[in-house]
Amino acid sequence: MSAAEGPLLPYGGYPKLRSYKVAEAVYDATVVFCRRFFAHDRRMTDQMVQAARSGVRNISEGSGAAATSRKTEMKLTNVARASLSDELLRDYVSFLKQNGLKIWPKDSKEAQVMRRRLAQDRVGDLPPAPAGGVRLTGLLGLSEFVAEAAPELAGNAMVCAVNQAVYLLRRQLERQGRDFLEQGGFTEGLYRQRREKRDHTETSREPEVPQCPRCGMRMILRKARQGAHAGKPFWGCSEYPKCRGTRTVD
Repeated sequence: MSAAEGPLLPYGGYPKLRSYKVAEAVYDATVVFCRRFFAHDRRMTDQMVQAARSGVRNISEGSGAAATSRKTEMKLTNVARASLSDELLRDYVSFLKQNGLKIWPKDSKEAQVMRRRLAQDRVGDLPPAPAGGVRLTGLLGLSEFVAEAAPELAGNAMVCAVNQAVYLLRRQLERQGRDFLEQGGFTEGLYRQRREKRDHTETSREPEVPQCPRCGMRMILRKARQGAHAGKPFWGCSEYPKCRGTRTVD
């Protein structure tokens, strides 16, 4: 959301972030994965689902907090990154290791194909899945894929998806840091708007300079030195003493 008309900073808009969309797909797919492979382990299910949930919810919470605190936005974005990178990713890697399954190197052909599929919401023109098999159709098909794919495919698909979310969140943190350094946060913005408002008010309070009623020249604000109006301001002709035209100050 934009806050250009008030003191609040721009905030919200997180559903449009690619990082949020990938993290949300990871969360949904983690629930499916745990129900399938950890149905007997309630504790592991709770920990993995909570880590995935933290990843997606801290993105949305940080986006809302941006209205008044860029520092809080960055802090919550980093919490989302850490939940996915330091907790959830490690659990998926452990699942593959503990079950004697292959962990795909990031530069392997399998990992590259998986990353390209996950980079799109839906991949068109895919050949039909082989008999008894399942094919990943894109990020939005991740939950369906892990529900049916072989354990090695399902586990590595989640590793690729989590890595993608972590990469996007790192980029997001870098951008948030640059924005903070270049534009400041809520306090700096509030001070800037107050200063602009004050300058505008002071400018608008400056009296309009009238023309001399006698010669039409520009007048100057003066102060009476003697007489009944001593000390009081008045408008005097700029051509004084050639012209002695005066006006009272409203």
